[in-house]
Amino acid sequence: MANHHQKPHAIMIPYPYQGHITPFVYLAIKLASHGFTITFVNTHYIHSKISNSQSRENSQIKNKDDLFARARESGLDIRYATVNDGFPVGFDRSLNHDQFVEGLLHVFSAHFDELVGDLVKSDPPVTCLIADTFYVWPAMIADKYNLVYVSFWTEPALVFNLYYHMELLKKNGHFASQDNRKDTIDYIPGVKAIEPRDLMSYLQATDIWTVVHRVIYKAFTDIKKADIIICNTVQELEFDTLSALNKNQPTYAIGPIFPSGNFTKAPFSISLWSESDCSQWLNNKPNSSVLYVSFGSYAHTSKEDLLEIAHGLQLSGVNFIWVLRPDIVSSDETDFLPVGFEESIKDRGLIVPWCRQIEVISHPATGGFLTHCGWNSTLESIWCGIPLICFPLLTDQFTNRKLVVNDWKIGINLCDKERVTHEEVAEKVSHFMCGNSTQELRKAVKEVRKTLENALGQDGSSEKNFHQFMENIKVNARKRAGLSNGHVSPLHQNGNGLAH
Repeated sequence: MANHHQKPHAIMIPYPYQGHITPFVYLAIKLASHGFTITFVNTHYIHSKISNSQSRENSQIKNKDDLFARARESGLDIRYATVNDGFPVGFDRSLNHDQFVEGLLHVFSAHFDELVGDLVKSDPPVTCLIADTFYVWPAMIADKYNLVYVSFWTEPALVFNLYYHMELLKKNGHFASQDNRKDTIDYIPGVKAIEPRDLMSYLQATDIWTVVHRVIYKAFTDIKKADIIICNTVQELEFDTLSALNKNQPTYAIGPIFPSGNFTKAPFSISLWSESDCSQWLNNKPNSSVLYVSFGSYAHTSKEDLLEIAHGLQLSGVNFIWVLRPDIVSSDETDFLPVGFEESIKDRGLIVPWCRQIEVISHPATGGFLTHCGWNSTLESIWCGIPLICFPLLTDQFTNRKLVVNDWKIGINLCDKERVTHEEVAEKVSHFMCGNSTQELRKAVKEVRKTLENALGQDGSSEKNFHQFMENIKVNARKRAGLSNGHVSPLHQNGNGLAH
């Protein structure tokens, strides 16, 4: 039996996409700097992508087989392991998305289970599993090895809450009916009102038995067995939603989870792609004159939409950096820009396959961000005081757009019609970058940024919640070990994960 005075030891496993890995890595560093031992697990494929991108950027890099070697040199006890996801490393997971996700659903848990079976023999003994909410099997593995089960939700609490209450949406005919209702949804606990168009794309879909739907159904059944839920959000921004969730399970808002210390300099690269350095190009541009354009690390868009956006940027006359992943349309269609486009914008536009986003949006030359509304991008923009033009493509991005445009008023929609047109792109972009109304947006972003800053301060809600979350892990670990040592704070008696 583990000695309850030993350091807590958590195994952490992110979902194998960039937007999930990034906050997981920063959380691992934060927990380790508060005395936890961490064993961080990536899939072989993700490890290979990160290693290759580091090698291309810096051939002198040491220990590229161990993501956390530098963290350990600084005294943090973060160990690193990799696991097979069930597919060869060379398998194209983007092109064969559904097949890959079927593997995550049915096969991956067996590989991870085997790894955990080895890791639990570590010293200090493993006490906790911190798994991405989208995995469908953490409860089973935590139960098998008698571990505290922490579910880490990397998106806003609003999105979590809507998935959590899918049955209510179904019962009321807003989801999974032949003809979904189009009127306002006003019956979800903790959500005053939301329009059906602001639901996540999977809750707006007519085909509700895709592989991703099946993952969501299973994951949000599994989550009900979690000991603790943590969210990369801020209590003050989503208070009602978090209060409602806390009535069901201890739920802690501990965000935004950023690199500690220098925000613009991550402790090491965790990018799946080689990152272009845009700083010299930005240094030659006037303050707030550059629009940063990126649609994230995962979502795809149509060639037609990209052509309209390209023509719109061309017509707008503004300076811009545009991140265009080679697989943004598809892995097998990499030629999607208009003929002669790059030549026509060469003095005021820079196109890169990937870049250090935080460095770009924190640069004085950057004045706006045309974004897909991924949650990490949204939080980073707020932190850098950059207003947003929203072009959601998939999943939570439509709901994030609602928070950005309707609730916090720190951004605008790129298109108000069904389809994006180059005329609307040109008009919106040029008005956004040059018009007076952007001053209101900048003021609003600064206010929201202040909320994030206060939450991370010494007496801030996220800091208090983070310490209560760590204490709750220890309390649960003692219970599982059959030890009832002493004091449990009122927080743990009433299950409330809100800071007071």
